[in-house]
Amino acid sequence: MQAAISFPLSNLQVELLKLFAQNIAEQDLIQIKTLIAQYLAQKASELADKVWEEKGLSPEMILNRHFRTSYTNPLFR
Repeated sequence: MQAAISFPLSNLQVELLKLFAQNIAEQDLIQIKTLIAQYLAQKASELADKVWEEKGLSPEMILNRHFRTSYTNPLFR
């Protein structure tokens, strides 16, 4: 009989707990972690691409941007 798992776990955590309730070889565990990391990296990349497109950004704009603080104190002029 499978016990019901409820919140505060997310749906992903519940599914992973079901999967990891079985004994899995260490090499399989490493491959699963790699797959999850690749999936999350791809999602982050897609989100970043969407933001760049929405804001009309380009690599040139980022590379040429001035990030230093502008000081108005006369001692720094």
